[in-house]
Amino acid sequence: MMRPPLAQASRLAHRTGGTRIADRMVPEETPIALSYAGTTHAVMMASPADFEDFALGFSLTEGIISSPDEIEAIEVADLGAGIDIQIRLKDAANTRFAARRRRLAGPVGCGLCGIESIEEAMRSVDAVGASGLSLAADDIARSVRLLSKVQPLHAETGAVHAAGFYMPGKGIVAAREDVGRHNALDKLAGALAKSGMDGTGGAVVVTSRVSVEMVQKTAAIGAPFIIAVSAPTALAIRTAEAAGMTLVALVRGEEFDVFTHPERVSDEASRHVA
Repeated sequence: MMRPPLAQASRLAHRTGGTRIADRMVPEETPIALSYAGTTHAVMMASPADFEDFALGFSLTEGIISSPDEIEAIEVADLGAGIDIQIRLKDAANTRFAARRRRLAGPVGCGLCGIESIEEAMRSVDAVGASGLSLAADDIARSVRLLSKVQPLHAETGAVHAAGFYMPGKGIVAAREDVGRHNALDKLAGALAKSGMDGTGGAVVVTSRVSVEMVQKTAAIGAPFIIAVSAPTALAIRTAEAAGMTLVALVRGEEFDVFTHPERVSDEASRHVA
């Protein structure tokens, strides 16, 4: 039986009128190793949940595989000190991966730690400009509002990120949470791929800032939109612009900023209800 993603912690709560000892739910954080052909490729500090989605999504967004059917098997083992996810690739994918094998270590909030070269960090992204998707202004506000309603771990702890996939008329059709923002997005990518959902038909919505890797991973999903509650970096803006992606950030209620490709955002009210 795998460990739960939540734990109970005792605390001394300072409040107006005094202090008291009370319990609070906090998120677990554990090392998760992603191993290919028996060799550890990455160790991420992450929430112990949605392991297969994580393995599949990480493999896709890091370019290790190009489709889910290139994975032969995923096996998850709890080693006590952490979780080991063994991913077996089919022959062609395994040969391709062996040629570009590298190691990385990614603590929370550091999605590019361990990259061995500037070229790897600045890898090109898939163009998503061909998508015909457009969103009304109220779609953008609605996407963030709906994502907040499908975050059970955050509701209990106030300490995890979420990534969701919003489709006009359908709302948030998939969402994943994790203590790491990159991990949440990888888990979402895996969930979408597993369900066979086409990423070009919706928007990735995240509860974090937008770094360049968040744009890279969104492009790997195929989504023409990334919508965030916090600000983007300058490099993320340049990368989204080059990929043809609409980057919307700093969503606060009905207010938000569109940094790239604003032609996809309409001021007209959405005809969809979700």
